[in-house]
This record gives sequence, C-alpha cells and structure tokens, in this order.
Amino acid sequence: MTQNNELQITVVGAGHGGKAMAADLAVHGLNVRLYNRSYSNIADIAQRGGIEVTLEGGQQMFGRIRIVTDDMARALDGSQLVMVVVPASAHRDIALAAAPYLQDGQIVVLNPGRTGGALEFSHALREAGCTADVIVAEAETFLFASRSVGPAQAYIFQRKNTVPVAALPATRTEEVLDVLQEIYPQFIAAPNVLYTSMNNMGAIFHPTLALLNAGWIESTRGNFEFYIEGVTPSTALVLERVDRERVTVATAMGVRVETAREWLTRAYSAHGKNLYEAIHANPGYKGIMAPRTLHHRYIFEDVPYSLVPIAELGKRFGVDVWGMEAMIQLACVVHGTDYRHRGRTLAKMGLEGLSLREITRLVETGSPEPARTEARGG
Repeated sequence: MTQNNELQITVVGAGHGGKAMAADLAVHGLNVRLYNRSYSNIADIAQRGGIEVTLEGGQQMFGRIRIVTDDMARALDGSQLVMVVVPASAHRDIALAAAPYLQDGQIVVLNPGRTGGALEFSHALREAGCTADVIVAEAETFLFASRSVGPAQAYIFQRKNTVPVAALPATRTEEVLDVLQEIYPQFIAAPNVLYTSMNNMGAIFHPTLALLNAGWIESTRGNFEFYIEGVTPSTALVLERVDRERVTVATAMGVRVETAREWLTRAYSAHGKNLYEAIHANPGYKGIMAPRTLHHRYIFEDVPYSLVPIAELGKRFGVDVWGMEAMIQLACVVHGTDYRHRGRTLAKMGLEGLSLREITRLVETGSPEPARTEARGG
C-alpha cells in the first residue's frame, strides 16, 4: 500500500468488509472516515477511536478512524474517495442518501458492484437530481477475504492479488485508478462495467453453495467451513453449470470474462484441474465458516442483485439460464420472496428497452445515444 496522508477517504458501511477496509487504510496512516446509517453499529468504534484489526499472518494493529458518523453530509464533505462497502441491496439507498451531498470531483467506488451496481447507483443519482460531476465506479469483487469479529474488531484472512475496476463511463476509469492505485496497487483496469458485472464471482459461489447446503446450515448453525466442507464434488458440478451460464451471457454481450477456475488462479494463485480442486487449493478460504442462518446476504443479496440481473440479461439476449433460474426459484421458495421482482431488473439499471449496441455505448461513453456530429452545410 502506498501512503498518501493528504487523501481523505470515506468508507461507507461498517459490516464485515467496511470495518476491514477502514481499519486497513487507517493502520497505513491514511485519513479515514467511517459512515454507517445505524449509529448503534459504530458506537463502540467511535468510543475507542478506531478498529482493532488482525492482518494476514496474525499481526494485530489498531487503525485510528478520524471521523465515525451516521451523518452523510459530514462523512462526504471534502472527501476525495468514497469506498462503498455495503450489500448490493443498499446501493440504491446509499445513492439517494448521498445525492444531495456529493461534490464535483469525488470518486465513488462500489466494493463490489455485484452485477449492475454502478449502473443502478448512477441511475438513482440521476433520479435524485444529483448534478455533481462525480465518477461512479465498481470493483469486480471485494479486495479482502475478511470478517467482523467484534463491535470494533476485524480480521483480514487474505487479500486478492488483483481486483479489476471500471468506471461508468469507461472513459473515466484511468482517473479512478490514478487515485485507487495510490492506496491499493492491486486494483487494475477493467474494460468497462459490463466486464466487472459479468465477472461477478459472488453470483457463482455464494447463493448456490448456501442453497445446496441449506440442511447443513440449519442443523449446525453454520458450524462448518463453507468453501471447504461445503464444496463437495457434486456441489462443485452445480457451481460449474451456473458459471458456464454466466460466461455464456457475457459472451452474448460481447464481453470476455474469466471462468470461476481462471479467477481463482488469478486472484488467489489457486490451481486445480476442475473447480472442486481449485477451491480446495485456495488457502484464503480455509477457516471461513458457513452462514449461521439462511437469512443471509449470500441469498438475500446475491440472488436478487447478482443472479437476477445476469439471468435477465441472458433472457434478453437469448441465452439458456436454467441453472440460474433453478437457484433463483429455490431462493424464492426458501425465503417466501419474489426475488425476480425485487431484484436488480433491467429497468432499475436503466437498461430497459436498450439494444446491445446502446448498452455498450452507455457503458463506454455514458450515453446510449451516438455522439452528435455537426450537420453539413447546405
């Protein structure tokens, strides 16, 4: 990590990822603010003045947080970089809450965007009447494998080797990376937000594993290693099916994305001749326990905000996504919720009625319409 003491960074969200990122930035001497919409969840952090974090290798450090607040205006005022680390279900709410206070020149990065995060966030800002010149970007995945282990404590198991990031529009990605790479050189440029959205590995690993291990999760309250004991040869076969559908949808949209196995190799240097072996070869997954309940973001976030938008795009462009549809249907039954309706639809991403060419133009230039050219004189 490169140290830049003048950079003002706001971390939005104090869950597993938000605490870890805020603490990690702070222990490296950066000026960090932490926002959470529920003050009760950050009261201990405010009282202690920071977060205790255990880094990879077991090193324990204390990250001092300069401002801990539930006031969005205070959190954003004068901040150059806003790292949004909340479930995708909160992206729209955060956009609406931030819209009145965002300022020209600020960069907002969704960590991660899941599928269509930057599209929905930007669409919500427009709906809220935000006119500030703000760059919205999304990371393909979260930088860390981490957990909150106490009210003011976080644990980082491992950080990924590289994490692609893209701005909306893609013409502004380099502006984002000029700032991001000062603190995390692991961030690299992605072609556009279609790439980061379709390379969403949470869509593959989280809901399918949670649903296929539903009995074990409920009977043990998650007392097993999710990615190790929960991934058997059979569950891995289902993961591979859903992953093939994701890759096919991306191809239909003109986007070349990695398979889950290729991603494990790049992100974690984990190798295997199939997905089962590659997952078990990843040391970053060891020690991560399963959810204690099925009412968990692996389902209520990753189904409506990862699987649903990919499946919608698949159906829009003629791809068979029956594996994804099976997982969506199971989730709807288990939770008694219509995730297809509640999820990140084409309309919520601002893509309804757009052709593939128009969608591509939107993510590349910021507008689905072609650039106007001057008419020839008569």
